[in-house]
Amino acid sequence: MSQSKPAAPSESDVLYPGWPVVMAAFFGVMSGYSVLIPYTFGLFLKPIGVEFGWRRDQISVAFGCVAITVALCAPIMGRLFDRFGPRRTILPCIVLFSLTFSSLSLLTRSLVHFYVVFVILGLFGNGTTQLAYSRSVSTWFFKRRGTALSLVAAGAGVGAMLIPLLTAWLLQKYGWRTTYELLGLLILGISFPLTAFFVRDSDETLVSQATSPDKQSLLIPISSRPFWLLILAIFLYSISFNGVISHLAPLLTDRRFSLSTAAQSLSVLGGCGLIGRVVTGYLLDRFFAPRVSLVLFCSTVAGIFFLSSRSISSVLLSVALIGFAAGGESDITPYLLSRYFSLQSFATLYGFAWTAYATGTMIGPILMGRLYTLTGAYQSWGIQLLALPALISAFLMILMPRYPSPGIAHNAYPSAGSVPQPAMSDS
Repeated sequence: MSQSKPAAPSESDVLYPGWPVVMAAFFGVMSGYSVLIPYTFGLFLKPIGVEFGWRRDQISVAFGCVAITVALCAPIMGRLFDRFGPRRTILPCIVLFSLTFSSLSLLTRSLVHFYVVFVILGLFGNGTTQLAYSRSVSTWFFKRRGTALSLVAAGAGVGAMLIPLLTAWLLQKYGWRTTYELLGLLILGISFPLTAFFVRDSDETLVSQATSPDKQSLLIPISSRPFWLLILAIFLYSISFNGVISHLAPLLTDRRFSLSTAAQSLSVLGGCGLIGRVVTGYLLDRFFAPRVSLVLFCSTVAGIFFLSSRSISSVLLSVALIGFAAGGESDITPYLLSRYFSLQSFATLYGFAWTAYATGTMIGPILMGRLYTLTGAYQSWGIQLLALPALISAFLMILMPRYPSPGIAHNAYPSAGSVPQPAMSDS
């Protein structure tokens, strides 16, 4: 008598082989570019400025260099993920990004040297972000894809809680050069082995059906109103968010708060970002996503206004609001791309979104640094000025149309086993 073959574990089963991929992606994002650069840059700003005599706006240009490089490379990197698969692209990026970050310990007095290192970080930074890992995770999940992707994004929230505290402790104990070196090695020690052992696509035939890019499918989204509204909203929001967090540490220490308090504020921002990811994932299943995004953008505006106050309670409320909104927005971008467009060119489209975000990342910190240089302080009106781009982003979300019906070609999931979702009203 023949024995029946045991049923393969489902996506809800803890033994399902896709969950180790999610775990590796979680830790990869936690120690990657999207945490290490924005959440530690401000902590290094003062000690580097003191040692080399550089102005803050000059140092902030490095943030712009890495941001614009990431912006230019994101669509190309997304195309590589779609064409060759994530692991073969991610592993070299991890090695080169981590070694380049460690090389900041060897900085000279040349600003050009400083800028060139950050350009190189931008070249490989995309390969250590949610953009890099999301495509591989998506090949394993259909019914629980949203949950899986939100857990990947949660890695950035956990990293934003832990990495600033670790960085501040290392700075106080060993100085900025050793801190750069150790953080770079930390990336290599965590991300590389986990990615090498666990990050892989599911069945190759399924992957090619679900995600292989096709020129015709790409032309539809980049010529549509939802795509450009989303791209512009991401760009403007990034100016506000990154302009604030890149200067948060020096802003607080200028107000006579300690370095530890500044690092704790960044950790609160990261912790609230983690909560924002979880809560937003829950809301996206129940409400029209652009309306959820509208609330998050308005939370950012409110948070920036509270930051102009000099009391510690207002500062904590500010970073809580900004962090919660930032965490939620990291969920909404891939969600909206999957609801309005097909998965055939998901990584490439996500790359364009990263370009918009990274371009805003370049402008925000430089704008904040320039305002500081012109006025000699972080003036309240200058801080509040950074709320304007996020406010415009909120207005753009009001203009987003309803989701296409499942039968419309550019929203159809082409892969076998995917679950079409009914159109959701905008109420």
